[in-house]
Amino acid sequence: MPVGHGFSRRVLPVIIAVLFSAAAELPAQATPPKADAPKAAAKPWYESFRIRGYGQIRYNRLGETNDQLQCEQCDRSWGQNGGFFIRRARLIVQGQIHPQVYIYLQPDFASTVGTSGNVAQLRDWYVDVGIDQENEFRFRVGQSKVPFSYENMQSSSNRLPLDRADATNSANANERDLGVFFMWAPKVARARLAELTSNTGKGSGDYGVFAIGAFNGQTANRAEANDNQHVVARLTYPIKLRSQIVEPAIAAYTGLYTVTADQRSTGVKGRADWTYRDERVLATLNVTPRPFGVLAEYNIGRWTRVQPGPRQYRNPLAARRLQ
Repeated sequence: MPVGHGFSRRVLPVIIAVLFSAAAELPAQATPPKADAPKAAAKPWYESFRIRGYGQIRYNRLGETNDQLQCEQCDRSWGQNGGFFIRRARLIVQGQIHPQVYIYLQPDFASTVGTSGNVAQLRDWYVDVGIDQENEFRFRVGQSKVPFSYENMQSSSNRLPLDRADATNSANANERDLGVFFMWAPKVARARLAELTSNTGKGSGDYGVFAIGAFNGQTANRAEANDNQHVVARLTYPIKLRSQIVEPAIAAYTGLYTVTADQRSTGVKGRADWTYRDERVLATLNVTPRPFGVLAEYNIGRWTRVQPGPRQYRNPLAARRLQ
């Protein structure tokens, strides 16, 4: 065997091992430092907002059997001389402008004031202020939906029925009022409530697992008419059963309601101050439609009682229609 060949087999591995050992002992400065990863650019303020909206146009004369049927709180095109009607024209601006601050603004451009239609009117304008970093505890301040009935809290853009049930919707005209509400919901519950609204679950939105608050009680866009605020409380929890979510709830509110002059017709009799006790208790059971569901609500209580004659009406709007 050649001498040179034997030398390379014995000595060359030793030389390579020595070179690797020397390289490992080189000072750290010998390796050029890596450049720092670029920092993520700050999110522009305008990307914190979301603008959306929806509209509904109706024609209610098809299949009509009673042209005298009217409802001032419902669709104003019901009944005689009704035609094409813009039921809702909403524009919504919302945004998480701070990790613990959320704003929501919603005007409606299809409101009716007297005989004038398509009038712009405020529906929602509130801010949610989180107390903790997860926003499990938060305050809602402004005009928003009163946390009482599931169907009232459910957005018109999500509901299948054209109008809400009178039995519960009569509690709050336009479902809203001006006040302050405290809401609490654990992270897991908030995720389920968000799932119901984002995945066509026909959810009612996130009004907390427990909510309590005070509001004027004269309904949305109306000034307070007495020195008393309504108080409301609601308790619920979204229970997940495999792919289904079942949400039972109980709620109640109480306060004083004043029938103002524009709600009374000439000759209507009532108390001297036109102020009455307004209170209800409600139970709800909602089974999310996946694909079929059930919504059942029942409420009991007392509301305004005026006397236009020998008959009595609980709803002042009914008294207005009596001539």
